[in-house]
Amino acid sequence: MIANQLTAPTVSSTMLYGLGTPLLIVMLLAMMVLPLPAFVLDILFTFNIALALIVLLAAIYALRPLDFGAFPTVLLIATLLRLGLNLASTRVVLMYGHEGPGAAGQVIEAFGSFVVGGNYAVGLVVFAILVIINFIVVTKGTGRVSEVTARFTLDAMPGKQMSIDADLNAGAISQEEARIRRADISKEADFYGAMDGASKFVRGDAIAGILILFINIAGGLIIGMVQHDLSLDVAAENYILLTIGDGLVAQVPSLLLSTATAIAVTRISDPAEMGSQILSQLLNTPKPLFVAAIILGTLGLVPGMPNVPFLGLAMALAGIGYVVSKKDVASPEMADDLIAEKPVEDETLELGWQDVPTLDVIGLEVGYRLIPLVDKGQGGELLTRIRGIRKKLSEDLGFLIQPVHIKDNLELDPQSYKIALMGVPYASGTVYPGKEMALNAGQVFGEIKGIAAKDPTFGLDTVWIDPGQREEAQSLGYTVVDASTVVATHLSQVLKSNAAKFLGHDEVQQLLDGLAGVSPKLVESLVPDLVSLGGVLKVMQNLLEEGVPIKDVRSIAEALAEGASKSQDPDTLTGTARIALSRSIYNEINGLESGLDVMCLAPELEQILHESVGGVQSAGGLEPNLAERMLAQINENTATMEAQGKTPVLLVASTFRLWLSRLLRSNNPGLYVLAYEEIPADKQIKVVVTVGN
Repeated sequence: MIANQLTAPTVSSTMLYGLGTPLLIVMLLAMMVLPLPAFVLDILFTFNIALALIVLLAAIYALRPLDFGAFPTVLLIATLLRLGLNLASTRVVLMYGHEGPGAAGQVIEAFGSFVVGGNYAVGLVVFAILVIINFIVVTKGTGRVSEVTARFTLDAMPGKQMSIDADLNAGAISQEEARIRRADISKEADFYGAMDGASKFVRGDAIAGILILFINIAGGLIIGMVQHDLSLDVAAENYILLTIGDGLVAQVPSLLLSTATAIAVTRISDPAEMGSQILSQLLNTPKPLFVAAIILGTLGLVPGMPNVPFLGLAMALAGIGYVVSKKDVASPEMADDLIAEKPVEDETLELGWQDVPTLDVIGLEVGYRLIPLVDKGQGGELLTRIRGIRKKLSEDLGFLIQPVHIKDNLELDPQSYKIALMGVPYASGTVYPGKEMALNAGQVFGEIKGIAAKDPTFGLDTVWIDPGQREEAQSLGYTVVDASTVVATHLSQVLKSNAAKFLGHDEVQQLLDGLAGVSPKLVESLVPDLVSLGGVLKVMQNLLEEGVPIKDVRSIAEALAEGASKSQDPDTLTGTARIALSRSIYNEINGLESGLDVMCLAPELEQILHESVGGVQSAGGLEPNLAERMLAQINENTATMEAQGKTPVLLVASTFRLWLSRLLRSNNPGLYVLAYEEIPADKQIKVVVTVGN
C-alpha cells in the first residue's frame, strides 16, 4: 500500500511533465485559428517577454554551451509562439483597430503610445532601427558563427576521439571517463549542428516581422477607410500606431532571443560563468585600465568637451587599475621576493622523470586521411579489429599482447600509416580510404581498372577499386578487402612475427604466478633455484621466434626443471622444451594426421654439419660454397613442397637444429626445422627429398 502511494504521484508528475509540449503546440494552433480577447493577448505578450528574458539569462549563466543543450528546441518553440501571437494580434488589430489605440490590449497600446510617444513616424523609425540591429547585426553574425562553429566542431571530432583513445590506451583515463568524454563530443557536435539550423529560425523570424508590419499597415488603412469610413489621418493614427505597438512587442523578445543565440554560439567551452570570464580577462592586467584612463582624462581637458563625465570615468578607471595592480603584487618587497625566488623555483623544477616520455611497445601512426578508419563516430572499424587481433594473438601465443597506441602523424603522407615497435619504425604502408583493395593471388582471369599498388603485408600485386566494382573483381578471381582489413592484416602479421619482442620479465613472472596456482612446488623449485627468471624468459623467446606457442607453461617448466641439471645454456634448454612440446608442434604442422612428409639431409652433409657446427650454434668452419649449395637446394625443395600443397618440414639432428633454423628463417618463413626427437613416437615420417645427394 505504501509503495502504491509513493508510486502514484511519481507517475502523475511524469504524465504532467510530458503534457507540456503537446499543450504548448495546441495553444499555438489555437492562437492561429481562434480569435483571442485583448486581455488574453496581454497575458501572452507578457509571458513571451518573460520567456525571452529567462532564455537570455539561462544562456548567460550557463557554465558551458552544452549545459543549455535544449536551447535550439527552446528557440524554435519561442519563435513559433511569437509568430502565433503576431497572427492573433493582427486579427485583433484589423478587426477592432477602428475603435482606437486600446482595441488590441494594454500591452500593444503601451508600446504604441508610451514607448514612441504616440507618434507613428517615430514608431516606424524605432521599429526600423530595432529590425536593423536584430537582422543585420545580431542575427546575421550569429548565423555565420553558428555555421563556422558547426563545421569546425565536426572537423575536430576525429582528433578528439583519437585523443580519448590515446588517453584510454595509456591508462590516463578509465573506460567510464572515456565513455563520458565521447558522449560530450557527440553532444557538442549535435548542439552546434542544431544551433546552425536554429539560427535560421531567428533570421526568418526577423524577416517575417518586417513583412507583417507592412501587411498590417496596408491592410489596416484599407479596412479603416473602406469598411469603417475613416479618414486617412484617423485610419493612419489608429492602425499604424497599433501595428507599430504590435511590431515592437514582437521585436523586443526577438532581439532578446537573438542575443541569447549569439551568446550561446560565441561562448567557449570553459566551465565558468560568462560574467566571471569577462571580468577576469578584462581586468586581468592594470595596463589597459591605466591607458584608457589617460586617454579619457586627456579628452576631458579639451575645451568644449563635457569635462565631468570624461574626468570622472578616467578617475574611476585609474582607481580600478590601482586596485588590480595591488591585487597582483601586494607590495614592492613581495614583488622583489617573488622575482628573487623564481629562478630558484624554475631551477628546482627544471626537469624530472615525468618529463621523459613513456615508450610505446606497439605504436600505429596514421596520416590525417586515415583518421576516419580509427574513429568509431565516422564508421571506422579499425579499433575493433585491432582489439580482436590482440585477443586472438594472446590466445594463440599464450601471453597478453600489449595495447596498440594509435595517434595521427601530420608528417606522414595523408594516406599512409606506420607501425613502430619499441618506438622504432618497423613497417609502413599506404591505403586508400573509401576504396577497396583487390588482391591478385595469382589466379585471376582478367584485369580491372583502378590504382595499381602492392599489398603492404605480403608484397602481392593489388588494385585499389571503388566499392561498386567489388562484384566484378570477385568474379575475375580477385580477393577484395577494405582499407581497415589491410591495415589490420599488416599489423597482425607484424605482431605475430615479432611476438618474442613483446615477452618480457613481467609477462614471464605473470605466467609463472598463474602456474603457481596449480603447481606451486614446480614453480618454487624452478625459479630461481634451478633457472633464473632471465633464463626462462630467453627460452620462451626462442620458442616464440620459431612460432611455437608458450600456452603450455607447465610442460615448459617441467622440461626446464629436468634439463637445468645438465645445462644452463638457453639454447640447449630450448631444445629440451621443444621436445616436451613435440606433440603441440606436430599438431600445429600436420594436425591429427599419422604420417608426415619431410626433407632430410644426406648422411655425409649431416656429418659435416655436426663436425662444423656441433653444439656451438655458429657457422664454425663450414665451407661457404657448401653452405650456399645447401641453402639453394633447401629453398628449391621448399618451393616444390609448397606447390604440391604440403607443409615444408626439414628433419635434422638436434645438435645443429637451432643454428640451421635461424639460418633459414629469413628466406623461408614457412619452413619448419625439426629435430628427430621432436617427432612423437606414434607418428610416422616419410622422406620425400634428400638434400645433399
